[in-house]
Amino acid sequence: MRTYPRNSPQAAARIVALALTSDGHVCSSEERALEKLDIAGQLGLAPEQFAQIVQNLCEDHSVGHTSLSPSSGQLDTAMLATLIDEIDDPALRRKVMRLCAAVVIADNHLADGEIALLAAILKAWGVAPERLVDSRGGDQGPARAQVRAAAIT
Repeated sequence: MRTYPRNSPQAAARIVALALTSDGHVCSSEERALEKLDIAGQLGLAPEQFAQIVQNLCEDHSVGHTSLSPSSGQLDTAMLATLIDEIDDPALRRKVMRLCAAVVIADNHLADGEIALLAAILKAWGVAPERLVDSRGGDQGPARAQVRAAAIT
C-alpha cells in the first residue's frame, strides 16, 4: 500500500476514496456528488489528483489481492486502521467524515461495506454520530438517518 504523509490531502483523499469504493463500485450519483461538493478541492487537490488516488487505491487492493469491501472480511483490519490513523488532526477528521458521509449517501443506499467502513472510522476517531448532521441544520434525507443509525451500532 502506498504511503502518504500524516494529515496530508492525499491521506485524507484516500479515506474518502475508501468510502467511494467500499460498496464495490462507483455510481454516477457518487461521481456527481464528488463534482458538486468539490470534494477534491475541499481536500486541497485537483480533481485529477483525487482520481489518481482512487486509481492508486484500487491498484493497491488489486496487487494485494484484497477486497475493497470491509464487510467481506478480506480487507486487512490492521491496514485499514493504519490508513485511518494517518489522519489525526481533529478538523481534518471532521471534514473527511463529512465528505465520506456525503459520498456514501449520494445514491440513497448504504451498502454493508459502506456501513462497515463508516463504523470503523467513527470508532477509531471517536466521532459522535450527531456530528454527521450538516452544520447549517440541513437534512439529507433517509440515507443520513441510516448513516447515523449505522454509526451507533
